[in-house]
Amino acid sequence: MAEPVLTSFGGGGFLLAREAGGRTVLYDFFAQTPKCRPREQDCDFFPILADFGTTQQEFHVGMGSIATPGTVKGLFRVQGDLGSMPMTRIVEPAIELARRGVSVNKLQAYIFSVVEKIYSANAPCRAVYGSGSNPGTLIGEGETFRLPEFADTLETLAREGPDLFYKGDIGKKILADCRDGGGALTAQDLEDYRVILRDPLKFSCRGAQVFTNPPPSMGGLLIAFALELLKGANIEKAGFGSAGHLSLLARVMGLTNKARIESDLCGFHEGRTDLNLLAPEFLDTYRKQIMDRPAAVRGTTQISVIDAKGNACALTLSNGEGAGYMVPGTGIMMNNMLGEEDINPHGFHRWREDMRMSSMMAPMVLEGGDGRLTALGSGGSNRIRTAILQVLLNLLYFGMSMAEAVDSPRIHFEHDLLSVEAGFHGDAVRSFVADFPNRKLWDEKNLFFGGVHSVTFDARDGRFEGAGDPRRGGVSLIV
Repeated sequence: MAEPVLTSFGGGGFLLAREAGGRTVLYDFFAQTPKCRPREQDCDFFPILADFGTTQQEFHVGMGSIATPGTVKGLFRVQGDLGSMPMTRIVEPAIELARRGVSVNKLQAYIFSVVEKIYSANAPCRAVYGSGSNPGTLIGEGETFRLPEFADTLETLAREGPDLFYKGDIGKKILADCRDGGGALTAQDLEDYRVILRDPLKFSCRGAQVFTNPPPSMGGLLIAFALELLKGANIEKAGFGSAGHLSLLARVMGLTNKARIESDLCGFHEGRTDLNLLAPEFLDTYRKQIMDRPAAVRGTTQISVIDAKGNACALTLSNGEGAGYMVPGTGIMMNNMLGEEDINPHGFHRWREDMRMSSMMAPMVLEGGDGRLTALGSGGSNRIRTAILQVLLNLLYFGMSMAEAVDSPRIHFEHDLLSVEAGFHGDAVRSFVADFPNRKLWDEKNLFFGGVHSVTFDARDGRFEGAGDPRRGGVSLIV
């Protein structure tokens, strides 16, 4: 309710749960490709440009961009397995917000402006997200955003359970509009959707045991690959923000992208067993490309929770940017996962039918050798893995506090474009970027670089610490 663009019951996500006592499990309720791929000419599928101010990014929306959503089944499954309160109680604060309204802050207004072409695409969207004081525009800073239809949906879902969404009235509305409007979803897609419980990907780094989202999602694996490349590189000796640090980091990001393609990680699917991204010989090939070169002198929501018993979870949800389709009478915007370039790397309309989609989302739990327990994750599309990587380096290599690690400036390098966030020392940046002719220097911190919301608990003294990423309006609360 408080992040209407970034997440929705029409999307999907992952929850990494670490129970007190050590059991760790990953709940995968991300989007699934439909069972039947329609002809491209029969799909309602078109591009829009999201405008970040400093840069633009193309997304595809329309009924043909909607994948099978998993959020509703996922949240009910987690609540049933691990929850201590009934769903009717859990949804009460969201219902109150939906009816009373949320005051739109500066960040929320900016996010609306980024995706304005989606959220003003048609009359149903404009009716929900349109400004009450400035007709023809989206709701703006200082205005109150209300979703009374969503409040009613929450109340009914909490009482009736997820079948209302997948087999009942809500699902029937979605299916009718997909059938008539150029979508791919069928009744079997909704009825057959299943939450998958996975063993987390586990690796060690600087004395910490790290648990994260495993394949077929790729974010956690690529973070592990990048950290492996950096072993022995003495990145901490260069000093945070130095030209050497930034140049090495950019090269690792570039090599990680290259390895993602050359290992065919993009084509990973259920049942495949020959994944070799972390094989020693594969790593050595890429590590040499770092060590042999001299250092240059160059639509997601995250919630992290830990309690005093040692239970921890990291939840990452996404609706993409939204398909521009509101489920009538529900207040729910459906996802556009089939229009997300980053999870359709081989091209649109080429997805394999009835397959769990891959993602960069990487909810994560760290168990430190010193007894500290940390939960974190990030939004940010294809910047998720580089945002989390940099926070981990800040914590484990540069010895920063949680707040410093999250707040420190970041870079992102992909498709030969280097993006540098404001906050690094000017001399270091000038020296570092000389090797990257295709670059974009940001003059502020921006949600483009992710939003790593993090919490930690030290069992030795019972102390909690949290850091909500200011790039995404993050807050931390100790209750």
